Amino acid sequence: MDNLNKKVLLLAILKKEEDETLNDVIKKMDNTKVFSLKQGKKYLKELKKENLVGDESLTMIGVTKAKEVELEFKL
Repeated sequence: MDNLNKKVLLLAILKKEEDETLNDVIKKMDNTKVFSLKQGKKYLKELKKENLVGDESLTMIGVTKAKEVELEFKL
C-alpha cells in the first residue's frame, strides 16, 4: 500500500471511537478536507478488497498494517 490517503484512513479507523462507524470516519476526513467523501468511500472499498477492513472494523491483518503505518508516521 503506497497511497498516503489510504494509510491515513487505515490509521483513522484504528483510532476511531468504539461508537463510530466507518462512514463516520470517512465523514471526519471529508470535514477536515483530508479527502472528499467520494474518495474516502473509494479508499474504504480498496481497503476492504485488500482484506484490511471488515464490516465495521479492521481485520487482524488490517490492525497489523495500521500499526506499521503508525510507526511509519512517527519516524
